[in-house]
Amino acid sequence: MMLFDQLDLNESILKAVTELGFQEPTPVQEKVIPRILSHSGDLIALAQTGTGKTAAFGLPLIQMIEAGSKSIQSLILCPTRELCIQISSDLKKYSKYIEDFRIVPVYGGASIDTQIRSLKKGGQIVVGTPGRVLDLIGRQILKVNEIRWLVLDEADEMLNMGFKEELDKILEGTPETKQTLLFSATMPNEIRRISNEYMHQPEEIALGVKNAGAENVKHEYYMTPARYRYEVLKRIADMNPDIYGIVFCRTRQETKDVANKFMNDGYNADALHGDLSQAQRDYVMNRFRNRNLQMLVATDVAARGLDVNDLTHVINYNLPDDLDAYIHRSGRTGRAGKSGISISIVHTRETARIRSLEKMIKKPFERKPVPGGKEICKKQLFHLIDKVENVDVSSEQIEVLLPEISKKLEWLSKEDLIKHFVSYEFNRFLSYYKDAPDLNVESSPSREKKSPGNEKKGGARRSSKEYSRFHINLGSKNNLNATRLIGLLKEETRNRSVDVGKIDIMKGFSFFEVDKQFESDVLRAFSREVSFQGRRVTVDLSKPESAVDRYSETPYQENRKGEKGKRKGENELGFREKAKRKKADKGKAYGDHKSRDYKKKGGGYKKKGNRPKK
Repeated sequence: MMLFDQLDLNESILKAVTELGFQEPTPVQEKVIPRILSHSGDLIALAQTGTGKTAAFGLPLIQMIEAGSKSIQSLILCPTRELCIQISSDLKKYSKYIEDFRIVPVYGGASIDTQIRSLKKGGQIVVGTPGRVLDLIGRQILKVNEIRWLVLDEADEMLNMGFKEELDKILEGTPETKQTLLFSATMPNEIRRISNEYMHQPEEIALGVKNAGAENVKHEYYMTPARYRYEVLKRIADMNPDIYGIVFCRTRQETKDVANKFMNDGYNADALHGDLSQAQRDYVMNRFRNRNLQMLVATDVAARGLDVNDLTHVINYNLPDDLDAYIHRSGRTGRAGKSGISISIVHTRETARIRSLEKMIKKPFERKPVPGGKEICKKQLFHLIDKVENVDVSSEQIEVLLPEISKKLEWLSKEDLIKHFVSYEFNRFLSYYKDAPDLNVESSPSREKKSPGNEKKGGARRSSKEYSRFHINLGSKNNLNATRLIGLLKEETRNRSVDVGKIDIMKGFSFFEVDKQFESDVLRAFSREVSFQGRRVTVDLSKPESAVDRYSETPYQENRKGEKGKRKGENELGFREKAKRKKADKGKAYGDHKSRDYKKKGGGYKKKGNRPKK
């Protein structure tokens, strides 16, 4: 077993990494750090996301770079803004005890003027995304013609994101004498082309098998008819109450649809896709990193470069079009020696793709039956019992009230008390999953007792009950949507089980429903000073929904029915008049030629008899 102090790193770096809790290097660090320190030749390292690549190239670079010099000695290219920020942050921690050492991050979505000022102050390492780096080179602000080290981190991802031309232009402007360090999870042909054109006889270090999945990840799949895909996703979430993961979708629209359904069904989730502004993206990611969200629904592009530890699951709502992308998806769980599960929801025509993935990553995929209602209820019930068993009962306030509580409940036996407690907390799940259909591919829809399409809207948390309706002084112009509203409610009430009903997001205000039992919790939470993106939030009880509410402003995304109905009502007469005039004009045109066969009637023309022979 090797330790960090055996890797020939200097005392300043060892002190910093020891404070960070580093003791034993990961396999990629153990092989790459001594290689970079002792050899100046080019290197290709094949390793999965989350294996410690940043320290593998960062620690030796920090040791070899000339601190105090204002000239740029190393350029690190990475695919996304998030990864750029993460790498820069890690390098600053590693170089904590080295004086006059500066790292300058440059990336899109932020002020280029600020980054230009930082570059003019000088620094030894620049970490950047290809687009912004090329822009700064074109402005002659960033000079890379004298760098000594070039790092391409997650090179396959940069190529997948369409940065081929930018990479070629940047590499062409770097000196022949530099050392190039290329890190990638997979080895597609384009990576091989880069190594052939821009690297000199690179040594290749493969951690594990090329294009293989992470060692600690278990691969599972559920097979179901395609139309039941979302219902299966809900059952997977319900079967894993402590899930903390990412749901991958193919397109932006699918991501929005799944996230909106998920949120409206009461799940603690949000969406990450290309239509979000940078501020919205940062807001979502901060909530996810802080575990205020359990599930993130994302596209491959939007999720690239995310550095989130301790994910328990990755769920492929659809298998990626490019099977190499599966390696990146699954590699986001099972990191830093921990285990994880990669789940795929597939239909019958995708069996061959599962077999192809097994061959590619050289690991078996276990087919799991879609859990049924009884199985899910049992899992949720015991999860609830575990939480009750482990709850902190040391509160003095409870002790004071305990005699009165015991007296009030003394008429109940132990068994009856347990039944009352479990029923109060659990009847919603039992009601929702009662007679739940079999969603496995072998089931016959004609024999199902209940079609998933007819399940109660809102999932298990939307059983028949009374809801209180509230008004909130935020709307779409304040960047509020259903996802953020539910997140705000659960954060301020400090209760993740708050059952949210219908949501209407207007332009300047919104309405939402909450299970009546949580009414006082909501009012109490927002009686304090609460702000959302700099605005003071006020929440009040509202009257039941009316047509005035529905049509006073146009709802935003979450409830478009009112808008469509209003538009239809306003335009219906106009549509009829247009159709009537069009028909009349057509009849009149024909009647001009064959007037004896038509007679005027009701503003139009009606044919009499058979059409005359030509």
